[in-house]
This record gives sequence, C-alpha cells and structure tokens, in this order.
Amino acid sequence: MSTKYVFVTGGVASSLGKGIIASSLAKLLQARGYKVANQKLDPYINIDPGTLNPYEHGECYVTDDGAETDLDLGHYERFTGCPTSQANNITTGRIYQNVITKERRGDYLGKTVQIVPHITDEIKRNIKLLGNQGEYDVVITEIGGTVGDIESLPFIEAVRQLRWELGEKSVLIHLTLVPYLHASGELKTKPTQHSVKALLEIGVQPDIIVLRTEHDLNTEIRRKVALFCNVAPKAVMQSIDVDTIYEVPIKMREEKLDEIVLEQLGLPLNSDPDLDNWKKFLYKLKNYSKEVRIGLVGKYVELHDAYKSIVESFIHAGAVNDCKVNIEWIHSEELNKENAPAKLKDLHGILVAPGFGHRGISGKLTAIEYARTHNIPFLGICLGMQMAVIEFARNVLKMEGADSTEMAAKTAYPVIDLMASQHDITDKGGTMRLGAYKCKLKEGSKAYEAYGQKEIQERHRHRYEFNSKYREEFENAGMLTTGINPESGLTEIVEIPAHKWFVGVQFHPEYKSTVIKPHPLFVAFIKACLS
Repeated sequence: MSTKYVFVTGGVASSLGKGIIASSLAKLLQARGYKVANQKLDPYINIDPGTLNPYEHGECYVTDDGAETDLDLGHYERFTGCPTSQANNITTGRIYQNVITKERRGDYLGKTVQIVPHITDEIKRNIKLLGNQGEYDVVITEIGGTVGDIESLPFIEAVRQLRWELGEKSVLIHLTLVPYLHASGELKTKPTQHSVKALLEIGVQPDIIVLRTEHDLNTEIRRKVALFCNVAPKAVMQSIDVDTIYEVPIKMREEKLDEIVLEQLGLPLNSDPDLDNWKKFLYKLKNYSKEVRIGLVGKYVELHDAYKSIVESFIHAGAVNDCKVNIEWIHSEELNKENAPAKLKDLHGILVAPGFGHRGISGKLTAIEYARTHNIPFLGICLGMQMAVIEFARNVLKMEGADSTEMAAKTAYPVIDLMASQHDITDKGGTMRLGAYKCKLKEGSKAYEAYGQKEIQERHRHRYEFNSKYREEFENAGMLTTGINPESGLTEIVEIPAHKWFVGVQFHPEYKSTVIKPHPLFVAFIKACLS
C-alpha cells in the first residue's frame, strides 16, 4: 500500500494546538494498527531552532540522530512512542539552503531559480522523504504558523501542488478558533470563514475543519461552518479546552476524527482503536492519592514551554507513582542564600534545569547546596549536573573559585571544561555534542537501580563536560561517577551515595519520556520524593 498524506494547517491565531491535533490523530490511527509518522514544517529562516533563545521558540527538542528540532516533535514522540529524526522537522532555512547548494553545484544550470518551482519542489521532496521510506501507511504533516502569513505561503503552495499530484491519497485538516464574545454571549464563526477563505484564495480546500473552542458548539454552528467552508457537516468538529493535552485523543475519537480521515483516504477502519493503556494513564492522572511539590529552578521559568519535556516527564512519572506532581517555578536569578530557606524548605524535591550562559548561575548553586545539605532529593540535568559538580567542588572540596570555563575561562579549578572535540569549532549552529550516546552504569548506583540495566542510551546537547582529571578527588570526597560513556570516558552521571537521592546527568532524560514508557529516572526521582 502506498503512503497516504494528511496535512494540518492553522488559522486565525497561533498556538491553537496544531501539534496536539496532529499527535492525537497519529495516536488514534496507530491504535487502529496503522504505521504513522508525524512531521513539522516550520516557516522561519533559521536552519533549526538550535540557536534560538527559548523566549523565541520555547524548548529545543533533540532527536536520537542529533537533530535540534521544534518542541512539537516532543509531542509526537510522547503520544506515539515512535522516535523522530532530522526528516521529521523541516524549516524554510533548510529548504533555501538545499536549493542554494544545488544552484551553486550547477544542478539548475541555465535556469532562473524561483519560489515556484524550485523552492516548492524542494518542500515537496522533503514532505515525501518519510513516505518514500516505505515504512508508513500515513504521514501527518503539520505546517507551522498561520494561513495568511507571508513566510508560510511557499509551504501552502507546495501542499496545493502535492494534493493535486496525490489525488485521493491526501486529506487536509484546518484548525481554527471560534471565539466567545462575553459581551453578547455569542460564539463567532466569522474568523473561521475568513481563515478558510484565505486558504481557498491560495487554491487549497480543507476536507476537515477542527474548531478550537472554550464552549461546546451546537449543531447550528457546525452546519453554518460547513455551509460557508464547503465541507460536510460531519467533517466539522470541535476541539474543546480540556484539563490535560492527553485527553485530546479521546475527545477527537468522540468527534470521529480518525474515522473521517480514514474514510477520506480510502483506508479501512479495521477494529476500534485500542486505547486501553491510554485510558488507564488518564485515570491515574486524575485519580491520585498523593501529591508532591517539586522546585524547578531555571532562568526561563516565566515561559513554561522552555521546559516542556521536563514538565511532561513529571506528569508521566507522577501517574506511575499514583501521585500528582505540583511544580514550584523558581527563578534562579531571584534565588539567594537569604531567601532560599523560605522558598525551598517545603519542597519534596529539587530539579535544576538545563541551559546555557552565566545568567542565574548563582541561584542554581544556592538551590543545589540547599538540596545537598538538607537531604532533599535532587536531579540536575545537563547544566544542572555541571552546577552540582561546581557546588561540590567549592563547598566540599574547598576549591575556591572552582567553575566551568564556559563562565570563567581562567578559573584555577576548571572542574567543568570544554570538550576536546569542541576546541576548533567556531560555528554555533548544530555543532554541539548532539543526539543519542551510550552510557555504562555502575551497579548498585541510584541510576542502575532506576534503569535496571547496565547500558543505556540517552540524548545530549552540550559543549562542556566534567573534567576527568578531578574525578579521583571527587570520588574520595563522596561524589561518584556512576555513568560513563564507554568510548570517550566522558562522565555522564554523578551521584552522592550518602545522600537520600542526589543524581546529576549530563544528558537530557526528559527527551525520551512518553505516556506509555515514562522515563525511569523521573519515576525514581518522584518515588524518592515520596519516601
């Protein structure tokens, strides 16, 4: 069977949840036995979000093959459990880079290189990369931005051409907003009508319209949208606000999104989707017997999307432990030794988040010292692990001014130093240690206890590492290296065995936590916080 394609576009406003709708549809089709892949087309000119400040684009998600991608790929993996790759996220920057490289190479000799056909052909080629592998029954492509945006136009045009070429092998879902006007007490469909009109002007007719709403939509509203937007009434469905994004697949099942998509693609319904495990997870999520308070210490805490995968990992781990995880967002720039007791004393656990640069470092060190000296379960991720090493060096080993060469190039004690492989690198984009690497665990350690195996693979995103020449001093003082890369000797995990639960990891465990397979380190961390 040849691969079928589903396209998801958005109108009226951004952040309506295209990624969640795309992920939910993938989950429903997967639950019916279909092999599904998600991909995201991002209209910005950056090659990838790797050099973007989280304030610009939220979390940068990293795949096994080392691609720095949009945070929606995290949703794709969390919902389906299927790993993504470089082919699952395409930006305008990569499209233009590929076309310009071909032009310089002479592939277009004698031709004027233009948006149509050269840019649109390259977009179509990238859209079909996953389908051409022959592994998937359906590829769901989410198009970033909003219909009408200048930067999105080449992508929409490519979709128009591709739909014409594919014929009955494709479906287009358009997600829009139905706002509620409190003054008049009315739901308004006009923004949706204008959004669909903008699509039609480009030559694209949606097959299914999903209406994001705060209130239930009646039959009259759905019929009105169907009439003005040229779709069947049953293909107009609502996506109502819910308590958790993990309810959306259930809501979309109630709206029969999966049935209508399969019907329009000419694919059999097979059996009803098997969502038993998903429903069990939702039940645990809503019916818990315990609660914990975890302090998440970082410098982007006012923007929760900067730590999206960490937040979702806590949700997954909480459900496993029959527990609700309440996150206390603690800005590292506002934390100091004077206010630390008041801000941290009622916490069951402390996580120091990843990041780059010197801003907020003092607050992170303060949080780590408090967790270490007050026997509060601690998890440090990437920079959080590095800060744990620095705090231990300064306060236990008495290495005055110990630091990372990222923050202090001339420190007398560079306990965190630039990786040897990074010394000659000048470009900032895509040059860090990225992707999945092996890690060998020390038996008897907290990490080994959590994973239950000797060797693991985790995803990385860093340039600096624990300086191995200090390893013996640290171990003699009570901070052990319990995870190591078998090829490079890089320290991946540090622990303090004398502490209740104190673990720092150089990698990003949050990238691999899913609904069906919560990450073992987060599960163990929450378990320790409950004990």
